Amino acid sequence: MLSKEQGVAPGSDYYIYTPSTQARSLFLYPVITGYFRYLPGYCLKRTSLDSFLVMYMKKGQCEVDFANRHYQARENQIVLLDCYAPHSYYSSEGWEAEWLHFDGNGARGYYEAALTGAAPVITLKNTYRFEKYLHKIYLQFKDSPSVKEALLNNYIVNILTELLVSQEAANPGMISADLISDSIAYINEHLTDPLSLNELAAQASLSPFYFSRLFKKETGFSPHNYIITTRISNAKFLLRSSDASIKHVCFSTGFTSESSFCTCFKKETGVTPSEYREQARK
Repeated sequence: MLSKEQGVAPGSDYYIYTPSTQARSLFLYPVITGYFRYLPGYCLKRTSLDSFLVMYMKKGQCEVDFANRHYQARENQIVLLDCYAPHSYYSSEGWEAEWLHFDGNGARGYYEAALTGAAPVITLKNTYRFEKYLHKIYLQFKDSPSVKEALLNNYIVNILTELLVSQEAANPGMISADLISDSIAYINEHLTDPLSLNELAAQASLSPFYFSRLFKKETGFSPHNYIITTRISNAKFLLRSSDASIKHVCFSTGFTSESSFCTCFKKETGVTPSEYREQARK
């Protein structure tokens, strides 16, 4: 459809989409997509629009007001807005942009993860993949008589993943998350070994005190509790899926004695290993 909105140049087009009930429950989906040339003086102010907006600045620049703060978006930058909240964008010079309003199951989670407290104007080092998938969505409506909702969901996820990865790379706080992810991988690989706090801290090149605090912040567990919980989870699987003896399960999951294994297991699950196996089989 050709736009007749005041302040938008003739030839600018947009496409409105009504998702199926399946898409609403399962997917991210487009609400409106378009390619606009905004004329000098264009101004849009909204109290709310039930969607999230991602807009790629092809040319020019615009001003963005959101959450009582002011931002400027320039050529090759991306605007990501929660349109459920009041927002506005405008320019005295005009700009050209390809844009997408989207929503769906998990949309807010993606939005919040992609921003992580940063400004809603994002700069990517390489916009190729972002541009490609955004344009694919636009072309799905412009050139195709029918659309595939699962494919559209995939394109939107790819777009948001590009933004998410760029924010992680630019956020120093993400380094700590990477360290703890490496530590968790190390724990899983050495679960039957006698893992100590000093060993884990050394593996992460951190002091034991700082490592413990960082681990708790990222996982919600102390290192010791995480190891015990993971060992118990492995023990549950073995008790359900094999006829291995309690003693064998104990030592194959990293516990050093049957008594400590049974004590930890009952504390975690409320039943003994033998009772758990019996209940699981029933």
